[in-house]
Amino acid sequence: MKIRVRYLALAGLSLAGACTIPADTSTVIKEDKTVAAARSLMVGLTEADIRMCAGFPTTGAMIGEKEKIWTYQRVYPRGTLSVGASTLAVGPTPGITGTTGMGTSGFCYTQIRFVDGRVKEIEFAGDNNTPTAVNGLCVSTVDRCVVYAEQRRKEQPAVAESKPEVPDVNPAAAQTRSKPK
Repeated sequence: MKIRVRYLALAGLSLAGACTIPADTSTVIKEDKTVAAARSLMVGLTEADIRMCAGFPTTGAMIGEKEKIWTYQRVYPRGTLSVGASTLAVGPTPGITGTTGMGTSGFCYTQIRFVDGRVKEIEFAGDNNTPTAVNGLCVSTVDRCVVYAEQRRKEQPAVAESKPEVPDVNPAAAQTRSKPK
């Protein structure tokens, strides 16, 4: 009976360990919506815009005269779930215990490539997947920039539509308007 309980406990721990998150979940889950939006909405923002919405980069590198890459590094401890199981032991045999963990600390490198001072491309690297989203740990770097970019795009058409008043160059028309009736 004792041996059977121990085997059941060990089998249970083995199965619980199989429930951990795989390293590459891209075939199972999709990229986080905010991160996916950042890939297109942030293109065209200036270096000053990125500093305003994401802060100063962790590091940067010049590539030629007109191109540079800024990197933002974020490290996040993820919560862990530990499952403990012990066997019932009677007598001098100590009980066997074990745990399995789900989730470890993760990190995200957000790389932003600038050409001529404007965002050209954004990419993400690191142990940055969550159980529900690819690149899920990268959201906090770009979420404010997505909102910022959307606001900037809404402001630009209003500026482009408003036309400055152009003075009339016809002197005769200007005189007829200025005469009191």
